[in-house]
Amino acid sequence: MSATDLLTSDFATLPDLLRDHARERGDKVAVADERASLTYAELDTLTDRIAAALQRDGVAQGQSVAIVAAASIEYVAVFMGTLRAGCVATPLAPSSTPAALAAMIADCGAPIVFVDADNAAAVAGQPIAARQVRLDSDDFAAWLAPEGATPAPVTIAPEHGFNIIYSSGTTGAPKGIVQSHAMRWAHIGRNAASGFDSAVTMTSTPLYSNTTLVSFLPTLGWGGTAVLMKKFDARTFLELAERHRATHAMLVPVQYQRIMALPDFDRFDLSSFRLKTSTSAPFSAALKADVVKRWPGLLVEYYGMTEGGASTGLNATEFPDKLHTVGKPLPGHDMRLIDEDGNEIAQGEVGEVVGRSPAMMTGYHGRRQATTDGEWYDAVGNRYIRHGDIGRFDADGFLTLLDRKKDLIISGGFNIYPVDLEAVLRRHPAVADCSVIGVPSKAWGETPVGFYVPHTGIDASAADIMAWTNGQLGKTQRLSALHAIDELPRSAIGKVLKRELRDRLAPHEEGD
Repeated sequence: MSATDLLTSDFATLPDLLRDHARERGDKVAVADERASLTYAELDTLTDRIAAALQRDGVAQGQSVAIVAAASIEYVAVFMGTLRAGCVATPLAPSSTPAALAAMIADCGAPIVFVDADNAAAVAGQPIAARQVRLDSDDFAAWLAPEGATPAPVTIAPEHGFNIIYSSGTTGAPKGIVQSHAMRWAHIGRNAASGFDSAVTMTSTPLYSNTTLVSFLPTLGWGGTAVLMKKFDARTFLELAERHRATHAMLVPVQYQRIMALPDFDRFDLSSFRLKTSTSAPFSAALKADVVKRWPGLLVEYYGMTEGGASTGLNATEFPDKLHTVGKPLPGHDMRLIDEDGNEIAQGEVGEVVGRSPAMMTGYHGRRQATTDGEWYDAVGNRYIRHGDIGRFDADGFLTLLDRKKDLIISGGFNIYPVDLEAVLRRHPAVADCSVIGVPSKAWGETPVGFYVPHTGIDASAADIMAWTNGQLGKTQRLSALHAIDELPRSAIGKVLKRELRDRLAPHEEGD
């Protein structure tokens, strides 16, 4: 069966697609990093050798294979080899503490972990039973099965595990989100009209992030080329995009912000771009408008969860009057809003987002109660995933996100959404970036406190900025304190780590 036939079938696997691409477009570059590249034929051959080596070492179908490394062509090959062996790819965040890495490796039960030089010491210093293989040394070449080796065939069913993605752990211990081959097939299949078969996709967020995989996997699934960045830098991104004649990119909002802020952005030739996407964090309407105006190609913002549920899409190029929203639910995605008691609410009212679609997690690995807590069922028993976000649908069916449910500030009985305060604070010319959190208050229960990154060359005190901001806000919304900060703490995919902001405040500090 050809790749075209597979892509139009009800279900196929990425390893099978990779095999057919190797036959049909073997000389085409599948993946490139800063050092080298692999054609589809080369990637398929290396995938076979890795899968055969895993089987030789007794790694059974359904077991996890952990990876703790920066993006590289070897990383991609291990990911694909893991899938071909019928195992579950488990990419872990190198930014995690050594203890957290050890806990995640133990939790997923991986008998083998692939590391690079920057992460080998962190893993080696922990009580980890898994065998370690260095990706960027002769150790990897020695571990591989011999040239020409092929793995024993395995049967992969839609419900079998494809990967485990661990949550960031910013609100507690990381949870392993199990995603099936059916879920990933849905991600690949829904991009039929996105031109990934001829794409050159810039991959500038880490491969352990679902944000990356929802564009990276369709690129390989449809036979495009993925250009990997080991570490994001705005200027380097533009240089690589120009050099490779990039057509697609998935970037988080803070990356767009840094790229568009470059004084010489307009000198780069980005005319090859056809589609730019974004997800994972709030994307301001002003920034979207700037990208639409100055960067060729469509801009589409997606909203969804690693756990699945439902997703929305906003074609910012087509709907310039809806840039304050995250768009409408995608075809085949059912999204609803519920109140605190789990009852559906009417259009225009504010509630928690729940959703269902073909792309939903199986559950949290080894955590039945956490899985149950993250689910909601409608009156006829359909399963939905609780997104944990607060939102409102407008009359046209576009969703406006107000905030994370856990970030909602209740002050004097009034609900305060930090995103509203951040939108005002960000309009001050002396504010380059900002975030608002809730802190305990004896008088009000909670009160909002802001952090901001000053704009270089603009002189304004925190007191002046706070007074200006509070002058634009309602009485119940006003900031009780504002702190200057050199840089907001963010995860590798651009989410502000609000718990770290809270930790910066003195233990006794309370709002008024």
